[in-house]
Amino acid sequence: MTEETEVATRLGRFLAAHPDAHNGRITHLTRAGSGRSRDNWLFDLVFDGSDGAEHRESLILRTDPEGGLIDTNRATEFAVLQALEKSGLPTPVVRWLDADGRALGRPSLIMRRLPGTCDYRVLRNSALPLAERISLARRFCALLAEVHAVDWHTLGLGDVLVDPGRHAARAELDQWTAILRQDQLEPWPELEYAVAILGERAPTSSRTVLVHADFKPGNLLLADKHVTALLDWELAHLGDPLEDLGWVTQPLRASEHTIDRSWEAEDLVNYYERESGVTVDRAALAWWIAFSAFKTAVMQVSGLRAFLDGRAEEPYRPTRRVLTTLLDAVLEEPA
Repeated sequence: MTEETEVATRLGRFLAAHPDAHNGRITHLTRAGSGRSRDNWLFDLVFDGSDGAEHRESLILRTDPEGGLIDTNRATEFAVLQALEKSGLPTPVVRWLDADGRALGRPSLIMRRLPGTCDYRVLRNSALPLAERISLARRFCALLAEVHAVDWHTLGLGDVLVDPGRHAARAELDQWTAILRQDQLEPWPELEYAVAILGERAPTSSRTVLVHADFKPGNLLLADKHVTALLDWELAHLGDPLEDLGWVTQPLRASEHTIDRSWEAEDLVNYYERESGVTVDRAALAWWIAFSAFKTAVMQVSGLRAFLDGRAEEPYRPTRRVLTTLLDAVLEEPA
């Protein structure tokens, strides 16, 4: 049995157990490639409506791969996306959940497909006019501010996610240090140094917001120069808004979030302040930039473990560039 046939069989049985799937037929099932965190299958659900006409719902099956860089919880992601349907953010509408993977083979979400295309390096795409790219960069930044402005209390996200309060930095450092300890197969002195220094200097948070935790053009869909979707909420949690801001301004993500000499990290921070109405504590941001480099390195340690365990095809590991950037950020981070 081919993988496609197996997926189609499991998917058909799963949907048949849900009345709101209208006993629909699965058509155009196509694998959309695999990422570092998920496998994606596109398909249409075709069914006859009460009006006698044929209806079609375009969907995507997002399934945990056998080996990902990180482990996350599908039920939590599903609940977050359900809550965000009322937020006004351009998020996918989730339809069904197989939290434990009993039906679909691995933990999975099924959600509606949204229009648009994804381009990791759209801001560096020289085929686009500079003014258009700067406009997109500003829209991305404004969207990040909108994420942080979400009223998570009213949406009920406090029932799904833990509020770390003023100690968000310490909580995130502890979480990613635990992942490092779990997955490392060899000593990483640079990472141990980062853990020690970041632990000594962890700032306190002035406010708690919804944090996306992997905000980037690669997780955005664009259509007609507009953002149609913000995807991949698997790492979302409550925390410090500077976590997201540190992620998008760290040097390791510069090719995704900046435009040389036209939209640098400081331009991004200044525009975020304008859109959010909140002054950014530059010293605290420096800590989060260093933490973001540490988090990137830990993800690669986990990727290496997955490869050696036979759960991933590509042997990720912290590169010299990642480690050097991490140490530079830690050393530059104000004491």
